[in-house]
Amino acid sequence: MTLPPAWRPPHAYVPGQTPRHADGLFDGFGFDIDDIKGSDRWGLALTFIREGYFWEAHELLEPIWMALPAPSAERRVVQGLIQLANAGLKRRMKRDRAVARLEAIGRDLLNDANAPRGKAILGLNDSEIEALWRSAIHNPT
Repeated sequence: MTLPPAWRPPHAYVPGQTPRHADGLFDGFGFDIDDIKGSDRWGLALTFIREGYFWEAHELLEPIWMALPAPSAERRVVQGLIQLANAGLKRRMKRDRAVARLEAIGRDLLNDANAPRGKAILGLNDSEIEALWRSAIHNPT
């Protein structure tokens, strides 16, 4: 599925606050395990984190995480981003204890993934990961 770069779901889903999206909304976004960073699914997931579509980002990232070999730095990065998206969603839901727990888990995964390499993983370097983190944790919407 190729959608225009400006495509977004009709709203960001927040449990208990907004309607859930139709099942299968993101099924058409595929990825090639050998070129994750070049996939529509990956690019859209990162955009969604930046723009506050946290539940949607999680939905896009989970199949990638499941397909990556364990243990791998790539799998830890994706898992860290999933926790980051979860923390952003819980912040929007005003569940502060969950936010703190998920932030810590996400930070540990992302730090662990980047520490041994010191280079970009799945196209993300340390400063790009930090920018995604700030978007999720400080996104006011």
